[in-house]
Amino acid sequence: MFFPVTAYGPDGSVDLDAYRTHVRRGVEAGAAAVFACCGTGEFHALTPEEFERCVRAAVEATEGRVPVVAGAGYGTALAVRYARLAEAAGADGLLAMPPYLVVAGQEGLLRHYREVTAATSLPVIVYQRDNAVFTPESVVELARTDGIIGLKDGLGDLDLMQRVISAVRSEVPGDFLYFNGLPTAEQTQLAYRALGVTLYSSAVFCFAPELALAFHQALANGDEPTVEKLLDGFFRPFVELRAEGRGYAVALVKAGVRLRGLDVGEVRPPLHEPTEDHVKRLAELIERGYALLEED
Repeated sequence: MFFPVTAYGPDGSVDLDAYRTHVRRGVEAGAAAVFACCGTGEFHALTPEEFERCVRAAVEATEGRVPVVAGAGYGTALAVRYARLAEAAGADGLLAMPPYLVVAGQEGLLRHYREVTAATSLPVIVYQRDNAVFTPESVVELARTDGIIGLKDGLGDLDLMQRVISAVRSEVPGDFLYFNGLPTAEQTQLAYRALGVTLYSSAVFCFAPELALAFHQALANGDEPTVEKLLDGFFRPFVELRAEGRGYAVALVKAGVRLRGLDVGEVRPPLHEPTEDHVKRLAELIERGYALLEED
């Protein structure tokens, strides 16, 4: 799953031309879906007007070749507004992100996501992370809600995920979807795959789609040597570099896109740019990753 960064021009405003190019290149590289204006796309930094323009641009750039899923978040009223803007812009679905600031109980979370889902005709994937963590019983209720089709997990509690999957399978038989949504999901996808979770988001796909796809194909084909080679030689070092700066799950990815030749601008505050040394190390790591693909 491709989560494009949002492009900004030299004056800090949204650069729709660069954004369309970024999305189009990702689709042409083999993305299965485009998740526009979500975490990697700095949803938190966009005004409603910018959000709608970006989602519309993503829809235009994909030309119907793959689904476009847009983010929706903040408090219930604003999340409903973003959901409706996404539908008006032509999105095919929504990624419902955690509500802003508050730590709510299960009853309040269920009400929030049900109201967001009821606001449009779009299918909804609920994003579990931070202040939106669900019990297995609550996920069963989400799965029973018309319009909610899946859960993206950004928490990483595999015991909880196993209990969630078991509960939903027992109580709501069907095709409820699960996604590994941890940063640099390749690093944990072997574990998620063991639970039956085969779908995942790839931030690396933004700047090194060949590496992301090579890993995905090796994983699907049971090619353990290639999986281990890419984990050891690229993904683990990338995760370790990402851990050296707060907000690098976005800022380092955006730097990677620039290194590969597309000027998508800097991140907006409160995120900050990687240091010069970190960008240099990222460039070396990308070069090393592509060298791995050339090995026998």
